[in-house]
Amino acid sequence: MTDFARRLTRSPHPFDPAPAAEVRAAFADLGPEVATLLAGAAGCSPYLRGLMTRESLWLRAALAQGPEAALEEAFAHIAALDLAALGPGLRLAKRRVALLTALCDLGGVWPLETVTGALTDLADRAVHLSMVRLVGDEIRRGKIPGATAEDAETAAGMVSLAMGKMGAHELNYSSDIDLICLFDETRYPGAEQEARAAFIRVTRKMTALLSDLTGDGYVFRTDLRLRPDASVTPVCLSMAAAESYYESVGRTWERAAYIKARPCGGDLAAGARFLKTLTPFVWRKHLDFAAIQDAHDMRLRIREHRGLNGRVVVEGHNLKLGQGGIREIEFFTQTRQLIAGGRDPDLRDRTTVGGLQVLAAKGWVPADVAEELITLYRAHREVEHRLQMVGDAQTHDLPVTAEGVARIAALCGEEEAAFRAGLLDRIACVDRLTDSFFAPNEAEAGPELSEAAAAIVSAWVQYPALRSERAQGIFRRLRPQLLKQLHRAANPDEALRALDGFLAGLPAGVQIFSLFEANPTLIELIIDIAGTSPSLARHLSRNAGVLDAVIGGSFWTAWPGAQALRAELAQVLAAVPDYEKKLDSARRWMKEWHFRVGVHHLRGLTDAFEAGKSYADLADAVVGALWPVVTEEFARKHGPMPGRGAVLIGMGSMGAQRLNAGSDLDLIMIYDAAGVEQSDGPKPLAARPYYARLTQAMVTALTAQMPEGRLYEVDMRLRPSGRQGPVATAWQSFTSYQEDEAWTWEHLALTRARVLAGEAGLVGEVEAFRRDLLARKGQGAGVRADVAAMRARLQAAKPAKGSWEAKNGPGRLMDVELCAQMIALLAGSAARGVERQVAAGMAAGVSVAEQTALLDAYRVLWRLQCGTRLLTEGALNMAELGIGGRAFLLRETGEASAEGLTARLEAVTARAEQVIAGLMGGTDGEADDAAE
Repeated sequence: MTDFARRLTRSPHPFDPAPAAEVRAAFADLGPEVATLLAGAAGCSPYLRGLMTRESLWLRAALAQGPEAALEEAFAHIAALDLAALGPGLRLAKRRVALLTALCDLGGVWPLETVTGALTDLADRAVHLSMVRLVGDEIRRGKIPGATAEDAETAAGMVSLAMGKMGAHELNYSSDIDLICLFDETRYPGAEQEARAAFIRVTRKMTALLSDLTGDGYVFRTDLRLRPDASVTPVCLSMAAAESYYESVGRTWERAAYIKARPCGGDLAAGARFLKTLTPFVWRKHLDFAAIQDAHDMRLRIREHRGLNGRVVVEGHNLKLGQGGIREIEFFTQTRQLIAGGRDPDLRDRTTVGGLQVLAAKGWVPADVAEELITLYRAHREVEHRLQMVGDAQTHDLPVTAEGVARIAALCGEEEAAFRAGLLDRIACVDRLTDSFFAPNEAEAGPELSEAAAAIVSAWVQYPALRSERAQGIFRRLRPQLLKQLHRAANPDEALRALDGFLAGLPAGVQIFSLFEANPTLIELIIDIAGTSPSLARHLSRNAGVLDAVIGGSFWTAWPGAQALRAELAQVLAAVPDYEKKLDSARRWMKEWHFRVGVHHLRGLTDAFEAGKSYADLADAVVGALWPVVTEEFARKHGPMPGRGAVLIGMGSMGAQRLNAGSDLDLIMIYDAAGVEQSDGPKPLAARPYYARLTQAMVTALTAQMPEGRLYEVDMRLRPSGRQGPVATAWQSFTSYQEDEAWTWEHLALTRARVLAGEAGLVGEVEAFRRDLLARKGQGAGVRADVAAMRARLQAAKPAKGSWEAKNGPGRLMDVELCAQMIALLAGSAARGVERQVAAGMAAGVSVAEQTALLDAYRVLWRLQCGTRLLTEGALNMAELGIGGRAFLLRETGEASAEGLTARLEAVTARAEQVIAGLMGGTDGEADDAAE
């Protein structure tokens, strides 16, 4: 028994007994198992019976040596053919590969993916060989300007892109092949027209060589209509022309087509470069739920055009385009890939089965649904192959007669009744699993509105987001859900006004409305945000892309921490080649995480202290990941950093690792040129201007307004000598300044300094110097008096703006933080956070009661400040805050009422003010009395 015979697992039933008996007798020497397979195939398929007769000698040898070896032998034979022999040689290979794959398919020797892969491999070789031979002929005749004989191996810059099933290695049994033919015009400056004419000739000759029906048959029917604007463009275009088309007028169906696109012939490297340029067109940077409606509309147009909207019956049903057919599964898969593939490259699998598997792995499709669709897809494809095997016809229609259906059932190895029932059941399953995903819901009736609310809602049609008919159509279905959620808010009218502000700020509506329609839980979140923080809602309208992260799978998981965030951002930036685009990518990434921190805080999943650390972690990650990007770009122009390099230091709240939603970053740069006078690069700079301009480049990277906004505002006034000092300070100058010239306030600032990025050796030296300096500089008698004077100036310049003011004023945040820094300096402590600095006060004579008074005030004030900055960018006005905002702040501070919070603030700030005044006056006893 041969290896082929041992691998057989199934066989068709012979529908026509006579031809089956003839074939069984002719191949009886191959053994009963193989003879039964051949007889069953011949008894159902006149086409396969003809191939067996024509290729009987080859078939015996192929089955004896094994199907894989026979396939490789057929491929090796055509690789050596010249142009004159290529047409007949490819047709011979097609006959043999068609017969071999059919028998391996019908006998269960090969799974579906191996069958379609073998057919696709033949198509790839046929296209590539045709191209290189024909281009070689054009070169020989001097028709391609500047090309040499060696250029023929890469088709002189011409490439064929395999589209559709060929691109995915999924060709069906009698498939035509969809190609887009392009050429690299950059290889022909000044001679593009002449080159284009030659490549057009090559394309036409290739199509004829592959498609023409001769006495030897045909190779593959070739379809070039997927190219840009096929009705008016030549059969081969320049890559620049194609790219321009897709950037300007490319449609969703073309984006879906390019999911499967693959260079298959000619200059494969040029084809890969072209596909890379189309990445932004195919894979949108934001989640693209509008693609669902596009795909649904396309499905309906196909069904309408083909008359496929009737009741499903087996006879005449189109297994590809009809209800519950193959295309439904492909559309389901590709549409989900288009939605999220821009954010997750792992989803960009060309194959249908592979696409479903990765969608399930990433949580975009339930695992059981994906598995069921894969099983249904494979079953549909096998029936499709058998429809085509009967007469080598590119058909997807079931026969229109009962006899024809019985023949297909027999070729599938089934009884007719079981085949019919199984097919209808699979069609219904596909329809059930896919139709609800595509079909939009009908608009519901909304709740009744008050006169004032109706006036607000009626004005929505004038907003920019609702300019297009498509946006209006989606919003009509969405509006009742929005209004119903509003009615559940604590103050519906208040929430409606905030939602109105959100909608008014949207520049466009199709994408965001499609996102809401596909993810109803987002509506609840938007209403929650609008009813609690109108400021965050307005920000959201300007940065709606951050909502992508909410449905990305990890939005509600535990906070990853600064190190993991930095690694993730570094990976994002590494995938982007262009410097400006890296900066924009960083902004998009940061905004999503920043939004997440705010939402978690707003919903009570974290408190103000956790949120403060999260905002600081995020800033750490951004600075840390951008530093090497900025320094590398700067070095590309001006050479590597002269000397040892530089460090970036976070000051203030950044150094203390506690930020709020609106915090800017206090930074300073210190460098050590180590005696090196200038950089070594294309545009060398002296050391001092080098580091000054590098500092400016880093600040620009963080602050520049770009399409995705800015990252942070940056304040560098805490550097030595403030605004008058250089933006980057030499290490030696920094140490001597701190030792001999620095004011007490500058030593206070140093208590919270923390190195964020830079040269490792210098990092350690900076921290060691900081610790040593703080241990010595707090011993002077004038420290308390200096801080007291500084405090008086701050109180005069920034008084409290109301009883709910958290930051400015006596006994409030800045006052407590200033006192904590003084305590750390007096104690010689290297602690950066307020709590640890205050705790260090035991060494400086600060009593437990005084520490408690300071921290009681600080904790409630930080909760109020962090919450306030999430709700509003300006001063806190309780009258304008709204019910949701007030409830959030009361929950955060642990008070039951606004009156209770006001009383608590007055009490804790008064106690803290007395303690601070006592400590700065140097009369510890008074401070102790005040704390009690």
